[in-house]
Amino acid sequence: MSAHIARKRFGQNFLHDHGVINDIIRAIAPKEGDCLIEIGPGLAALTEPLLEYIPHMHAVELDRDLVARLEKRFKPEQLTIHSTDALNFDFLSIPAGEKSLRKVVGNLPYNISSPLLFHLVTFAPHIDVQVFMLQKEVIERMVAAPKDKAYGRLSVMLQYRYEMEHLFDVPPHAFTPAPKVTSAIVRMYPKPISARHAKDEDHLSKLVAQAFSQRRKMLRNTLSGVVTVAQMHACDIKETARAEELSLEQFVNLSNHLINVSA
Repeated sequence: MSAHIARKRFGQNFLHDHGVINDIIRAIAPKEGDCLIEIGPGLAALTEPLLEYIPHMHAVELDRDLVARLEKRFKPEQLTIHSTDALNFDFLSIPAGEKSLRKVVGNLPYNISSPLLFHLVTFAPHIDVQVFMLQKEVIERMVAAPKDKAYGRLSVMLQYRYEMEHLFDVPPHAFTPAPKVTSAIVRMYPKPISARHAKDEDHLSKLVAQAFSQRRKMLRNTLSGVVTVAQMHACDIKETARAEELSLEQFVNLSNHLINVSA
């Protein structure tokens, strides 16, 4: 079979460094009985070693040429291939046993990483662990603290849902073709419902999105018509504050306060 040419429209960069692959496998910690779902298996750099630990796994792959390669390389009893876009995939359509851990892993296409992370939030309570390769800059945004220039909507909304670890970086030469950016590995564990205190999570999401829509402006301007200065003071938020200065807890408190006021 001829060599597969990486396609820019799919954001394809294929991992080939065996040391990095082994480090990722250790981060995933595959065990027999796991319900393991890989996003974008590509040329099976992770798929093949993962199948040394578990007898069967699932893969979500959009590129039909790669699907054909995977079908020739692996038996159906080893790999169930879902030939579809991960952005539209229902991750709960794959049943997991009562004692199984549902794990979602993969080298995510960098051109859709943020939308895909937000799509996965929908399934967060039912996924025990997520381990992803992403652009390092994206992971820095995910784990950023308030007042950090990388801190934004992605930081707040993912930190509301997950405990996240930036595990290690992956240099460009670990891929073919080599990307122009450094990559990194993140491991994400869903927070239990008891640790999420927003009264209306949809309201919180919309509030955070609007707050960061013009991050250089003060919140009293970006949230004009939504939040009054008095309501900001009631939540111990300075009227000169900008979105990047507020902690996750402050966003949740402000959202809950606004819901109480309107009730």
